Amino acid sequence: MTRQHGLEPPGTYVFDGPTSRRGHRMNKLFMSLREEAARREFLADEAAYCARFALSGQQTEAVLRRDWQAMLDLGGSIFYIYKLAMMDGLSMQYLGGVFTGMTEAEFKAAMLAGGRTDV
Repeated sequence: MTRQHGLEPPGTYVFDGPTSRRGHRMNKLFMSLREEAARREFLADEAAYCARFALSGQQTEAVLRRDWQAMLDLGGSIFYIYKLAMMDGLSMQYLGGVFTGMTEAEFKAAMLAGGRTDV
């Protein structure tokens, strides 16, 4: 969900207080994945692990389907979502591409060239 507060370029995602509260449980799950034991438990039964954190149905579906944009829209912090992406062997550049409508290679090239020019 992209919100405009008047100062951000179009398409900028704002992680504000309401967003943080909406995604709190999901972000706690993501942060738990820093621990090896938690990663093993998550991989053994992802749905049960989501239930352990009392995620909403939409959040659980987003996590299970690896719907990165939905996770962001449902209150996920990109820095926390990245913990899950790393478990799948995905890079931050991959996520950057997802969130900007680019491929990972296009996103990397854009960053190496000095950033996005479409904002």
